[in-house]
Amino acid sequence: MDIQARMRDIIAKEAAAVAAIQVSDDFEAAVNTLLNCRGKVMTTGIGKAGYIAHKFAATLSSTGTPAFFVHPAEAGHGDLGMLSDGDCIVAFSTSGKSNEVIEMLQIAHNLGTETVIGVTSHPESPLRDLCQLVLDMGPDIEEPCPLKITPSATIAVMLAISDAIALTLMELKGFTSDDYHARHHRGYLGSVTRPSHHYDAEET
Repeated sequence: MDIQARMRDIIAKEAAAVAAIQVSDDFEAAVNTLLNCRGKVMTTGIGKAGYIAHKFAATLSSTGTPAFFVHPAEAGHGDLGMLSDGDCIVAFSTSGKSNEVIEMLQIAHNLGTETVIGVTSHPESPLRDLCQLVLDMGPDIEEPCPLKITPSATIAVMLAISDAIALTLMELKGFTSDDYHARHHRGYLGSVTRPSHHYDAEET
């Protein structure tokens, strides 16, 4: 095997999957829905999709849109009690058939949640019936895995969609460097966004 050629092929297939995303009116509607969300944004997903959902919540929170992740397997053990009136849910599932995610959304609906946005690929899935908006990842994403099953291209697509939402929201809200520092004051990013007149407890 030419290892370098194989790695280039994998990267190219993931990049092609991202480039093939069709940004539709539903994408714009999803951004406006989250922009006008009266509460927080709850994200969810299981498996690899769950990691993207968790990262999405972290990115939203640091860029001016309060958000939190709930693991769907824990939702049925009380964690769905984190939901408040006015919260919006964004659910990630390539197949749209993950039992834990479907059950969680059904319970959330019973609790009165009115806004669910789904990010999914399969054209026919129970997830679509439980969402007010569906962001299509594309139905024919080819996984570069030799078995054609390991989620990588699909996860790259989920990541790109979630980042596009978060960064568009950030811009629409007029989020500034000072706003960023107030939420992310540690590490390298905290140092480069530090306001010139930032109050530091250590200086007093």
